[in-house]
Amino acid sequence: MNTKISKIIRCSIAEELEIEVGDSLLSINGTEIKDIIDYKFLMADDYIEVEIEKKDGEIWTLEVEKDYEEDLGIEFENGIIDQARRCHNNCLFCFIDQLPPGMRKTLYFKDDDSRLSFLQGNFVTLTNMTDDDFERIIRYRISPINVSVHTTNAELRKKMLKNRFAGNIYERLETLAAAGISMNCQIVLCPGYNNGEELIKTVTDLYKLYPSIENIAAVPVGVTKFRKNLKDITLYDAHSAKAELDNVSQFQKQALRQIGTPFIRLADEFYVLSGTEIPDTEFYGGFEQIEDGIGMIRFFRDSITKNLKRLNGKGKGSFSLITGVSAYKEIVWAAQAIEKKNNSIKINVHQVINDFFGPTITVAGLLTGQDVMKQIQPGSVCDYIIMPKNMFKSDENIMLDDVTVVDLEKYFNKEILICDFTGEDLIQIINEHM
Repeated sequence: MNTKISKIIRCSIAEELEIEVGDSLLSINGTEIKDIIDYKFLMADDYIEVEIEKKDGEIWTLEVEKDYEEDLGIEFENGIIDQARRCHNNCLFCFIDQLPPGMRKTLYFKDDDSRLSFLQGNFVTLTNMTDDDFERIIRYRISPINVSVHTTNAELRKKMLKNRFAGNIYERLETLAAAGISMNCQIVLCPGYNNGEELIKTVTDLYKLYPSIENIAAVPVGVTKFRKNLKDITLYDAHSAKAELDNVSQFQKQALRQIGTPFIRLADEFYVLSGTEIPDTEFYGGFEQIEDGIGMIRFFRDSITKNLKRLNGKGKGSFSLITGVSAYKEIVWAAQAIEKKNNSIKINVHQVINDFFGPTITVAGLLTGQDVMKQIQPGSVCDYIIMPKNMFKSDENIMLDDVTVVDLEKYFNKEILICDFTGEDLIQIINEHM
């Protein structure tokens, strides 16, 4: 197991004990650390004994008195310590199966690991877990877990995941719920398979496990132009997107009356595609599903409106904002609101169509650097270029096709500013560069 330490947090217990980068954590209270879950569970005490192997091979045994939930303050070279588990399914809607050849190797890895669900929010299907895995989740209280359900219809789930062991999803969810494990569920909606009446059946089944199942995020299937030798899938259009919103509306109203939350929410793409107005802020609760594209538009609007008062009213500057097709109208709205607040600010919004994956992929997070450079000419941009953080690999300034921020800055001969595209972050960046 790779328990080599890659980072020591400043002012942490580890720093005080002179643990260093390159050291390895061997055990806690005599128990070998097999993965990150072992580490998190064994750290949950106010007294522990830690065994550290120093870079020179010397073994240190350290006694630590700490607050119950306090961490050592270390990070590992391998985030989960163990190897991530590969997905055993062949889902008919899998996006990875629709990638072109020649991209970086990590993009082709299909993970299906409950530890990544707990630590990073990844969704798992629960199909590659043994009874021992389930017992460990319950014993260690690994919660919440994000589960890709798609349907509670056993035969349909086997068909959609192309896995004969995928049909027992509801029994597994019941087991976790009975043990007090919290879950968030995701449904990738594929017209003709798990939408319409099948969707309502699935949602009704999952609702029986509320509050252990806290919410459901339903997102539309995505199809790239590289979907070859795979079963055809129908995409949502304006009519079918509106029909799906109408399909769940009665259930949402019932849930709002009973538990104060709609329980199931559909991705913003359904509203944009159908031309339906985005729900109000209260509909999205605490925006817990925003990483699934649920409520991003409402959150952005609210954030812009709230933070406009922080805009420097006297500064001057010009900015180019780059986005995809789905968010284009919202970014234009925000740009106009900012310009209205300070007419000395000029903002151009550039919409980039996804030629790389195909025009049916409209979210900004799946744009590539080559499409950005192909569609936006250097002479058309302003003094600064602002791009959303989700266009880049997490914690790295590199896009899906390995185009870097440095590459973009050389092409445009302008500074690239990376933004979360919350209203607060966008306005702060504009203030700092006027």
